[in-house]
Amino acid sequence: MIVNETIYIKNIYYMLSYAFRVLNEKGYKKIEAESFENTADLLSEILIIGVSRQIKQGLVKDYIDVTETTSSVRGKINITESINSQSFIKKQLNCTYDEFSENCYLNQIIKSTFNLLVKIDISSARRKKLKRLLMYFSDVDLIDVNSINWKIRFDRNNQTYKMLINVCYLAINGLIHSEASGDVKVMEFLDDQQMNSLYEKFLLNYFKKEHPKIKTHAPQIDWQIDSGVDFLLPKMKTDVTLEYENKILIIDAKFYSQNTSENYGKNIHHSDNLYQIFTYVKNKQIEHQGNNVEVSGMLLYARTNQSIQPNSEYVMSGNKISVKTLDLNYDFDLIKEQLDEIIFEYF
Repeated sequence: MIVNETIYIKNIYYMLSYAFRVLNEKGYKKIEAESFENTADLLSEILIIGVSRQIKQGLVKDYIDVTETTSSVRGKINITESINSQSFIKKQLNCTYDEFSENCYLNQIIKSTFNLLVKIDISSARRKKLKRLLMYFSDVDLIDVNSINWKIRFDRNNQTYKMLINVCYLAINGLIHSEASGDVKVMEFLDDQQMNSLYEKFLLNYFKKEHPKIKTHAPQIDWQIDSGVDFLLPKMKTDVTLEYENKILIIDAKFYSQNTSENYGKNIHHSDNLYQIFTYVKNKQIEHQGNNVEVSGMLLYARTNQSIQPNSEYVMSGNKISVKTLDLNYDFDLIKEQLDEIIFEYF
């Protein structure tokens, strides 16, 4: 897979700070003044700060199942296992019981992520910090990072782990790839799939925070069908929808290695993306038929190294459809200017 490298590493931090508000707190602000060798280095620093804070508050504990052979009965007696192991000869029984322990799944994910990061290309200073923090996880087990169940329910007892676990997810799924040979390859940049997800969240939360007067959400658009059932039709889930007074702008965020396709030596727009945004806009327009609502659509690509970058506007069946490029390889203030310009143009 080709990875989109045309983005300042520091800007990944800013994008994360919009996705996770906790990164705007005082302890993380020093990241803005630091330099990073690669994305793994940046994610390591975020985890170092976050986990250090968590250790001061206390690592979360949870009830876990413990199975052991013991001379004192605890919890449930495993009769079959006790007979097979003949533990009763030593006046012992195999028992399973609940124990309130730091050796819970959340801490196992963090320890296993740290264990990977210390082995890859990050600064020696951050590697030392990670190793020191690992000492606080001495009673926590390592787990296979390729089989982690990321569907974790967060509540008020473990809410402080939400950002940390999401950064672990980015590190494991975006930077570390298993090869067909069984070897592990570490990328310097997050892969397109993970960056696309972060890019979507960043755009949504940027407009929410910086332009609060505009309704910013990511709704599902209903198919405006005349007859038949719609349960077999694909879901039309928008990335970003902006609404103000009688104007609606639907933005589809795209983070690709190649922002155009090649057809007989000629660069053209990705047809599937154009069909998709056109379909979203026309169905939304029909939904508001007769209400004097103006619906527009935009494909917003992150800039790549391609010589040709999309920057086109069309009027299709009465609706404005644009294909734009956002350059993430600028200082973040200039990125904000590019996004604010969208608001000024459409609203």
